[in-house]
Amino acid sequence: MMPAIVSEETRLRDEICAVGKTLFDRRYTHGSTGNISARLSDGRMLMTPTNASLGELDPARLSLLEADGKLVSGDKPTKEAFLHSCMYCQRAGAGAVVHLHSTHSVAVSILADVDAADVLPPLTAYYVMRVGKLPLVPYFPPGDAALARAVETRAGEHQAVLLANHGPVVSGATLREAQYAVEELEETARLFLMLRGETLRPLTLEQAEALRAKSR
Repeated sequence: MMPAIVSEETRLRDEICAVGKTLFDRRYTHGSTGNISARLSDGRMLMTPTNASLGELDPARLSLLEADGKLVSGDKPTKEAFLHSCMYCQRAGAGAVVHLHSTHSVAVSILADVDAADVLPPLTAYYVMRVGKLPLVPYFPPGDAALARAVETRAGEHQAVLLANHGPVVSGATLREAQYAVEELEETARLFLMLRGETLRPLTLEQAEALRAKSR
């Protein structure tokens, strides 16, 4: 008997819930913070609902949206849906977006002395390959249309951005790629905070550029 063929939408629904649970269980997110989306091949988006814990997602209740953001089915989408739409609009190859309020990344986003053009130094090769340069988006209140415009202006050249006093928004060709990138970002932020006050030996500009060229 031939195995049943799982549709793209069903597979992505299950994958979003699995990724949400592992991020929640490992304390990359908490409460009802954070949201995940994946883009179907026809341009529609699956997204986590508003006020939902990433640790308790129901595949059947995920929000299904048209490419223009109109809700097709499921629960009302996260109020930060525009962050996902901005990334997809500017990054044609993006298949997924993960936004977290992860502790160490948020802590770095609050520091006054970081480089807004590239917040974290190239401490490890995997950070450079999976995240690249990380610009800081200025603070705007949640839901402010100006935040969408600020993210959009940076998304074309960066697969990840850090929202000031808020958290990271990371895209990837697949959901797993976006997950691994946001985890790498969070762990690098943790390293950065652990090493503050120490003399650092990050990768050189030449080493970082060679890694970025290889990962393109």
